Amino acid sequence: MSHDGRGVVHVDGKAVFVDGALPGEKVELQYTLVKRKFDEAKVVDVLSAAADRIEPKCSHFELCGGCSLQHLSPEAQVDYKQTSLLDALKHVGNSTPVEIIPALKAESWGYRRKARLGVRYVHKKEKVLVGFREKRNSFLADIEKCHVLHPKVGVHLLDLAELIGSLTVFDAIAQIEVAAMQDVTALVFRNLRELTVEDLEKLRTFEKEFNFQIYLQSGGPDTVAAISDDTRRLSYEHPDFNVNVSIEPLDFFQINFPINRLMVKQAVAALELEADHSVLELFCGLGNFTLPIASKSGKVTGVEVSERMVERARHSSEQNAVENTEYFVDDLFKPNQKAPWFTQDYDRLLLDPPRSGAREILELLGPRKIPRIVYVSCNPGTLARDTDLLVSQFGYQLDKAGVMDMFPHTTHVESMAVFTLNN
Repeated sequence: MSHDGRGVVHVDGKAVFVDGALPGEKVELQYTLVKRKFDEAKVVDVLSAAADRIEPKCSHFELCGGCSLQHLSPEAQVDYKQTSLLDALKHVGNSTPVEIIPALKAESWGYRRKARLGVRYVHKKEKVLVGFREKRNSFLADIEKCHVLHPKVGVHLLDLAELIGSLTVFDAIAQIEVAAMQDVTALVFRNLRELTVEDLEKLRTFEKEFNFQIYLQSGGPDTVAAISDDTRRLSYEHPDFNVNVSIEPLDFFQINFPINRLMVKQAVAALELEADHSVLELFCGLGNFTLPIASKSGKVTGVEVSERMVERARHSSEQNAVENTEYFVDDLFKPNQKAPWFTQDYDRLLLDPPRSGAREILELLGPRKIPRIVYVSCNPGTLARDTDLLVSQFGYQLDKAGVMDMFPHTTHVESMAVFTLNN
C-alpha cells in the first residue's frame, strides 16, 4: 500500500497506484491517469480478495474523498499505520524503538467532531450539496450522510443542504465549520453575501430544531458572530485530570475525544513527572496537554505562535484555577533565543508540532540535554527525520514509539515517541 492508502502494482516495470486495491489481491483495474513515471487506476472487480478486506459501511465510499480505508478492517488499518511508523523510523530515522507502544484505539465511527464541510450550489443538479470533495478532484461529493462525522452533524447533511437551498444567498455559502463539543455543536456558515432578515429567521428556526449553535462568518476569523444571543460555552474535558479546556468555534482541537483523552494520559505518564519538575511544552495550542501536565508537575511553560491560541490557553488556566502555568507567543521555526522561556532550564520537554515537524527548534534545544522528551506527531516522515537528529547528533535514545488511531478509515497517522538521554 502507498501512504495514501492505494494499492501499488508494477505493470511492465511501471508503478500503478490503484484506488480500492489491497496488498496480495488480484484485481481487474481501469486506468484513470497515465503519466511518464507512474499511472493511476481504480478497481473494477476484485478477483481474489485479501483476508482483511471488508465491505465499506458507507455507500459513498468509492466517490467521497473523506475516507480512504473503509475497505480494510479496523484492526488491519491500525497495523498498517503502526508498520508505516516503524518503517519510517527505521529507514529515515535510523532507529528502532526499544519498546513499541500498543496502539491507542476507540470507536471507529462517528468520532470526528471537527470538520470543514464544503457547500456548493450545483446548477446542473439544481440543488445545494454539503459534504466533502470527491476523491482526487475538486467537485463536492453528492452524499446523504457521513458515518465518520459525529452523528450530531453526520446524519443531517441533507437537512443542512435543504436549509441553505431555501435561503436567498443559497449560492453564497462557501463552507460550514463544524465543532461538535460535549454539550453543544457549533456550525460556522461562511457567507459571501449578507443574509436577509428572513434568512436569519430560517437559521434560528433550524438552530432550535436541531440543537445547534450557528454562527456567520462574512470575512476573516474576527467576523465570526453568533446569530442568537443565548450562546453556550464550547469546551471539552479531561476527566482523569479534572480540567476543562475552553474553545472558540474556529479553534483547532483534536477531533477524536476518546483518543485525545487516552493520548494525553499516555503522554503525561511517559513524561515520568515529579512534583518539582519544570516542563517545557512547545506548540501548546489551547493547552490540551498543558493543564493535565500542570496537575502532576511544578511548572509548565507553554509556547505557541498564535496569540489568539495563547490567550485562550491562559483563559483555560484561569478557569481551572491552575496557577503553575505560563505562556509565551513565539515562532518556533524562528524562535527568539533571548526570550525568557528559551533561557530557562527544564526537566522535561513535550512537543506537538504541525506536519512540518520540529527540526528547527530541536537543533537549538538538543544541546541543552533535557533528560526526557515526549514527541507527539501527525507525520511519520518528519518525526523520523527529527528522530535521526536527536539520536545521531544529540545523544538521545528512542525508548518508545507507537500510533494512536485518531483518524480511523483515513491514512492519517498520529503517533507518539519517547526519547531519553543515553547514559
